[in-house]
Amino acid sequence: MPRPRPRRRCAVVGTGARAEMFVRALVHDHADSAELVALVDPNPARAAAYNRLVERLGAPPVPVGGPEALPAVLAEERVDTVVVTSPDHTHADHVVTALAADCSVITEKPMTTDVTGCRRILDAAAKGPGTVTVTFNYRYNPVHEQVWRLLHDQVIGEILSVHFEWLLDVRHGADYFRRWHRNKAHSGGLLVHKAGHHFDLVNWWLGAAPVQVAAQGRLAFYGPENGRRNGYARDYARAHGSPEADGDPFALHLADSPRLRELYLDAEHEDGYHRDQNVFAPGITIEDDLALLVRYDTGATMSYHLTAYAPWEGYRIAFNGSRGRLELEVVESDHVSPAAATGLKGAPIHGVDAAAEQGSLRLQVRRFWEPPEDVPVPAHRREGHGGGDARMLADLFGADGPTDPLHRGASERDGALALLTGLAGNRSLATGGALVTVADLLELPR
Repeated sequence: MPRPRPRRRCAVVGTGARAEMFVRALVHDHADSAELVALVDPNPARAAAYNRLVERLGAPPVPVGGPEALPAVLAEERVDTVVVTSPDHTHADHVVTALAADCSVITEKPMTTDVTGCRRILDAAAKGPGTVTVTFNYRYNPVHEQVWRLLHDQVIGEILSVHFEWLLDVRHGADYFRRWHRNKAHSGGLLVHKAGHHFDLVNWWLGAAPVQVAAQGRLAFYGPENGRRNGYARDYARAHGSPEADGDPFALHLADSPRLRELYLDAEHEDGYHRDQNVFAPGITIEDDLALLVRYDTGATMSYHLTAYAPWEGYRIAFNGSRGRLELEVVESDHVSPAAATGLKGAPIHGVDAAAEQGSLRLQVRRFWEPPEDVPVPAHRREGHGGGDARMLADLFGADGPTDPLHRGASERDGALALLTGLAGNRSLATGGALVTVADLLELPR
């Protein structure tokens, strides 16, 4: 039986949309075993919006500070756990600061965006008592756990290769090209920010580490030239206040959403950040179509393809083994509803809104010389990453310590392995698709 643990005093660093899941868990869902004691963000208006959410959830507002005040906040509020949900390129600074104060850290993925930040985090974690947990919520999805069990029970024998196709639809995919993620210096690109989910899943499923990576990719759909060529381009920089954005299915209208208005539109005067940039405007430095080939230390290989402009959203994964094949297909949205095209796809996935479209999933074993066998799966759920968010939050903040026979909790080493796959892919892209050895970027301790 897990042992009860003391109530945790938590500070959340970064008050964009990513923080809401954690704030709700601390203030409401797990308030008996954890508490929110501080908010840290360079934008005081956005932090104030979160304090209003805290009050709506029935708790008193908490102290607010900027990132430069983080060491003082940690000391004054006796923080023992820091939750990092700020833009990706800032993670390393916040994680290292928290570890230096002997706090434990829970950080959104990706753990950071470059090799230097990764090395800083690994070194800081090795020096102090604090732990680092990377929130790979896909590990907690019941269907993904079922895949883990099937693979570890060797229902298809030794895993020899994997194919992973990920499709982001033209609502969700477009959103990475409206906001800070469009700048590779801030997000690491989709190989780091988004595909890290999937690289970690494969590492976890196979019990393997990446050894070599080769990649091809480009900006194929978004951006000004592609927009003009395909007939989607409109002449505006950001949607708010732009008549040219009216009727544009790729535009995000912040004023139509009370949540987005409060977090972004009403906070622009503090930092000038525009959450609703035109996906066909200049300034995009990330790719929207990416292909990788990865070799693992087990000898297995993976072919991976990410498309950020698909008509439907979901993923197809096939494991080829010495005794057969395991196939998983998840349809998160079978199309993009015209009525919902200009909303946020992440809202239903994060459990904020109901999804407008249909979804499905299928898990099938195909053994040699036998008919295919459908594996029973839980009822399809799209909200909260298939139920993974709630289960992860219970492990992170629940009164009992986690019961984790599947080793779902991800450490800084796990975060580094997922990150290094993406960084090796980026290095390969920069060198015309050359094969990159992961250890040449950063050799991890065993």
